[in-house]
Amino acid sequence: MTNLIDTHAHIYLPEFENDIDKVIDNSREAGIEKIFMPNINANSIEGMLHIEKKYKNYCVSMMGLHPCYVKDNYQDELNDIKSWFDKRSFCAIGEIGIDLYWDKTYVDEQITAFETQINWAKDLDLPVVIHCRDSIDMTIEIIKKLQDGKLKGIFHCFSGDHDHAKKIIDLNFILGIGGVVTFKNGGIDKVIPDINLNKIVLETDSPYLAPSPHRGKRNVPSNLQIIATKIAELKKCEFSEVARTTTKNATNIF
Repeated sequence: MTNLIDTHAHIYLPEFENDIDKVIDNSREAGIEKIFMPNINANSIEGMLHIEKKYKNYCVSMMGLHPCYVKDNYQDELNDIKSWFDKRSFCAIGEIGIDLYWDKTYVDEQITAFETQINWAKDLDLPVVIHCRDSIDMTIEIIKKLQDGKLKGIFHCFSGDHDHAKKIIDLNFILGIGGVVTFKNGGIDKVIPDINLNKIVLETDSPYLAPSPHRGKRNVPSNLQIIATKIAELKKCEFSEVARTTTKNATNIF
C-alpha cells in the first residue's frame, strides 16, 4: 500500500493529550507516513514542538500566526513567532490567512499579519499554508498582488468552485482537500473530478472536520484513508494513484 501524508493536523491540541500515542500508532497502521502540523499562535508553539520532538521525523512543525488569533496584540504575537526562525528551521509558514467567518473585528489587522508572513516566506524561501474561511476571493487577490514567482504553498481546506481552483492553481498554489469532500452538501465533490491530481494534497485538519461517517466527532490523521478513498471515487482512479500522487505533491511542497 502506498503511504499517505497528512499535510495539516493540529495534533498538539488538548483534544489529543490523553491518547496521543494511540492516535500516532493508528496513523502509522493506516499508512500515514508523515504528519505536518501548522502552528496557531505563540501559546501553541511549546506543545507543537513537544509533539515534534516526541515523534521525530514523523510529526513536522510549521510556524505562523493563525488569523483567528489576530487581536490587538498581533504585533507582539508576530514578533514572538518571527523570533523562532532565528532559532531553527521550519518546513513552512502556516497557518496564516484571513478568516471572515468567526469575527470581522480585526480584518485590517488580519490582512497586515497575512501580508507580513507572506513576505517572510519570500525572504526565507518557504511555502505558505493558507487559511481562507469565507475569504477566498480576498485571499486570492492578496496572493495575486504579492506573487513574484517565489511564492508557493497550499490553500488549506479548499472549499471554492471551479473558478477559484483555476485561479489558485494559476498562482502556483495547490489545493488542500480534507473531510469536506465527503460531506453530502460540501460542494467540493463537484470540483474534484476536474482538478488534476498533481494539484491536490490531502489533509485532515485534526481534530476538526472529520469526514463522513465520523462527522461531528474528533478528527484524527488515520481518517486520511477515507478522504483518499473518496477522491479516488470522484476521480475514477485507483486509491494507489491518489496516494502516490498526493504524497509526491506534499513532498515537493515541503
